[in-house]
Amino acid sequence: MDRHATAHWEGSLKAGKGTVSTESGVLDENPYSFGTRFEEEKGTNPEELIGAAHAGCFSMALSMILGEDGYEPTSIDTQAAVMLSKTDEGFEISKIHLKVRATISEISEDAFKKAAEAAKINCPVSKALNAEITMEAQLV
Repeated sequence: MDRHATAHWEGSLKAGKGTVSTESGVLDENPYSFGTRFEEEKGTNPEELIGAAHAGCFSMALSMILGEDGYEPTSIDTQAAVMLSKTDEGFEISKIHLKVRATISEISEDAFKKAAEAAKINCPVSKALNAEITMEAQLV
């Protein structure tokens, strides 16, 4: 299975602008720029999109693992905070912190934490990233 996304950029780093799109059309020429990435301008940026992908992937992986363990979650809400850091070599995504809130009937705290840790390690987006991944997981 292959999924596709595209980016188009025009101009210099600081004065230029671009758009990102997905094959599905969910993102269709969404604007991004230096200002949306490094300042507070409205629009998207690569780190925000990685965070959304990671949160979505993790939530699905956790649901799968819980199902394999005999639990059906009522809800899983995941927030991914993506940290972009400046290094001597340039910029890198150095850390992603997942904040998970889940409602699951009849599960122990230990079983939930074990499933969440497995999802953090094994979701495909986690595996694709070269960043420290931390997590705060809570049953609600």
